[in-house]
Amino acid sequence: MEEAVLYSSSSGKVKCTACSRYCLLGEGQTGFCGIRKNVGGRLHLLSYGRVAAIAVDPIEKKPLYHYLPGGRVLSLSTSGCNWMCSFCQNNDISQRRQIMGDYLTPEEVVGLAVRSGADGISYTYNEPTIFAEYAHDIGILAKKEGLFSTFVSNGYESQEAIPYLKEFLDAISVDFKGNANDAFGRKYIGIMSYSPVFDTLKRLKAAGIYTEITDLVIPVKGMGDNEEDARTLSRWIRDNLGPNTPLHFTRFHPDYRMMNVPVTPVATLERHHEIAKEEGLRFVYVGNVPGHRLENTYCPNCGKELVRRYGFQIMKYEITTDGRCPYCGEDMHIVRKHPAKLHSLVK
Repeated sequence: MEEAVLYSSSSGKVKCTACSRYCLLGEGQTGFCGIRKNVGGRLHLLSYGRVAAIAVDPIEKKPLYHYLPGGRVLSLSTSGCNWMCSFCQNNDISQRRQIMGDYLTPEEVVGLAVRSGADGISYTYNEPTIFAEYAHDIGILAKKEGLFSTFVSNGYESQEAIPYLKEFLDAISVDFKGNANDAFGRKYIGIMSYSPVFDTLKRLKAAGIYTEITDLVIPVKGMGDNEEDARTLSRWIRDNLGPNTPLHFTRFHPDYRMMNVPVTPVATLERHHEIAKEEGLRFVYVGNVPGHRLENTYCPNCGKELVRRYGFQIMKYEITTDGRCPYCGEDMHIVRKHPAKLHSLVK
């Protein structure tokens, strides 16, 4: 247990400023996430150093397709979450709101990453914003070893959190659920509105943190897979983040409290992809459908297939060392930090 950084205090109460819930806690109270607690008028991160899950993943799993393709990341999580998604696939660590996991210091985490040959560290599986201080301490040490840091996040960060994250965070995948439909969010996630997520995305752009967007398309009662919502979301991304921002529409699989909801039809994902392209987004993908042609990266100018994927594995890679299409010279807006490592990972 360590004292948090992202909070303020007054008259014995603390206000957590890690996420947009801004929990106000009296003595002994714990925030919605289950891991940030008022102890003696100070906010403590109960899960500091407690790693609930850890693995080495391809960066494509995050998904980040345009940030170091072929890279490997040491992925880790703590427990708890600031959302209560009824469909959470990691509900065993996020929704029980219990402190669990083996203790690993930031130094030990970075050492594991180095020994595993990872290019970076990804804070994922549960919402990393709620353990921002632990991620920060790892990330600062990781930079000294030449490792980058990424978040897989719901985008519910507070205004105060972004400058703190900027000290170590290089890239983030912000995962919408249900096309950012507010009615869906209230019923199945426990948030009143997606407005804080859109605010976070603007702040991430201003902070210079590389961002890709994911939208989990959930076929429930016309809310989680609505085509007009997909169009509205695509327009917002185009107008506020830019047309070169990658957008992933991912397939839902039944889990947790939504086992009675069917998998997302592939045709629905394809229609979402079509809508986003109609709205001017240049790099749009379909996810969780291994082998689908829309997993691949195509040049938005000449249409050539440049990167072929199967699931999280790159099968073909034809992009120049300066990130361009070799056929027409179009900028593919791909961040490449370690090109030498990339080619050893391409099959």
